[in-house]
Amino acid sequence: MANYITVDGGTTNTRLYLVKNRCVVDTLKLTVGAGNGKAALTEAIRDAIKALLEKNAMTEQDIVRVLASGMITSEYGLCALPHLTVPAGRKELHEAMHEVVLEEITTVPFVFLRGVKTDCADAQSADMMRGEETELFGILQNTDKDCLYVLPGSHSKLITVDCMGRIVDFSTMMTGEMAAALSQHTILKDAVALSGSELDIEYLARGYEDCKKNGINHTLFRTRVMKNLFGVDPNARYSYFIGAILQAEIDAIIESPATRVILGGQKQLRLAMAALLKQYAQKEIVTLSDEDVGASVVKGAIAIYEKGE
Repeated sequence: MANYITVDGGTTNTRLYLVKNRCVVDTLKLTVGAGNGKAALTEAIRDAIKALLEKNAMTEQDIVRVLASGMITSEYGLCALPHLTVPAGRKELHEAMHEVVLEEITTVPFVFLRGVKTDCADAQSADMMRGEETELFGILQNTDKDCLYVLPGSHSKLITVDCMGRIVDFSTMMTGEMAAALSQHTILKDAVALSGSELDIEYLARGYEDCKKNGINHTLFRTRVMKNLFGVDPNARYSYFIGAILQAEIDAIIESPATRVILGGQKQLRLAMAALLKQYAQKEIVTLSDEDVGASVVKGAIAIYEKGE
């Protein structure tokens, strides 16, 4: 079987995976992304590929292709490519791949996978993504197609797939990025800690319900009130805060006609969403394992490249 290096490029971080016979044998995470500019990204990926190969006693000749997706194909990345318009499945993404040799990085050809956009003429209805489509097709290999796929993260995606396994619609919410910004750069920074906190299901539900009733601004400030006036436990405050942050996204999922929901994405948000959906949604909720989520980008990139039908 073929050996690959896959690159999952974000705005601030980049992950490289060395894949032998469809198994990830090594990983490198770089604290450099498209937001750092093309020159910095070029140098970081060049050094990372060299390090991966040397560590695993391999040469460039052992690697078939470098498969790259995410913000690495944005105007700030290594190879700017326009989005592919939905409907888009593995076949369409395979046909839209762009192959090029970047000699300043490696002699192994790069294959860049395009992001996806909706076919809408106005800004109020249009949407776009880079990277989540690859993650999705890693998940689709082992799950049914007739459902709503939810990938919570910095920019959470709610993705609808048709019976042919093609993305036909999706929406984005800045869930994770908003949670990070509010908890680190506002008056709530002393009231909420995202890292190291555990879910309190009762307070998670309270945050969701209060936000639904009173709106997000009022509800979020109550997190500070809980700390300063009532000394509420940090895990409870965190859970209340996350329940409020997730309210709009949870309601969008509840209102979806899909009867089955597949939850992937970032673990912390995935678990909170699963708890809320199991309590409030009359749907089948499938929560993917950390292992399945962690392997999804690699599996998706290979599936698109090899055009798995």
